Amino acid sequence: MTALGLLYPGHSGEDDYPRIEQLLGSDIRVDLVHTDIGVDAHRVDALREMGSAERLAAGVAELRLTGAETVVWACTSGSFVYGWEGAQEQVRALARQAGMPASSTSFAFVHAARELGVRRVAVGATYPEEVTALFADFLRAGGLDVVAVRSSGIVTAAEVGTWGEEEVLTLARAADTSGAQAVLLPDTALHTAAHIGLLEKALSKPVLTANQVSVWEGLRLADRRVNAPRLGTLFTREPIVQV
Repeated sequence: MTALGLLYPGHSGEDDYPRIEQLLGSDIRVDLVHTDIGVDAHRVDALREMGSAERLAAGVAELRLTGAETVVWACTSGSFVYGWEGAQEQVRALARQAGMPASSTSFAFVHAARELGVRRVAVGATYPEEVTALFADFLRAGGLDVVAVRSSGIVTAAEVGTWGEEEVLTLARAADTSGAQAVLLPDTALHTAAHIGLLEKALSKPVLTANQVSVWEGLRLADRRVNAPRLGTLFTREPIVQV
C-alpha cells in the first residue's frame, strides 16, 4: 500500500480525490486533511494567508496520524502566490514539519509538464486576471512557455466548486490555442476528475488539472507510476507499476 497525504484548503472540489483513488485501481490510498481556508477569496493577501506556515502546520499534525508517506499542499493559488522561491521555501518547511517528502500543486504542474515532454502550455484559470498572471509567471520560472492565458474572474473557491462538465469544457476550449502542447486548469476547487477524458478528446492534446496533478505528484514523490488512462495522458506514462 502506498499512502499519499494531501492538505486541502476548505471544502469545494475535494470529492475529486476519492474518485481519483478509485480510478487508480491499485494499492494507492489518498488521505485528505482539510486546512482552514480563512477568507475564501482569490486575492493575493488572502491566498498568502491561506498558505501560511501556521495553517499548514496545523494540518500536518493530523496528516501524520494517517500513515501517509508523502505530502502535497493541494492548493495551486496558495503556493504560486509566493513566487518560485517562496513556494520552494513553503515546501521545504512542509517537509520538515511532516518528516516526509513534500510538494505543492504549483510544482506538480511544472513536473507533470516535464513528464509529458511539453513546454508550450495554455492556461485556463478560474481566477481573476491578477492571480492568473502570477500562475503564468510561476510556470515561466519553471521553464515553461505560456502561449495563452484565459481568466474567468471568479473570486471564491465556493463558486468554482459549483462548476460542472459544461463550464469546465468551455473554459478549456477558451484557453486552448494551436500553439499549445497542453492545456492547464489550475484550481483544486474545480471538479475535473470525471472530465479529463472528455477534455483531452475535445482538445486533442493533454490536459492537466489541479487535483489530477496533485495526486500524480504524491505518487512521484513516492516513486510510483500508475497506469490509469481515465485520468488522462499523464497517467499513461512509462514505466508502469501496477498491482
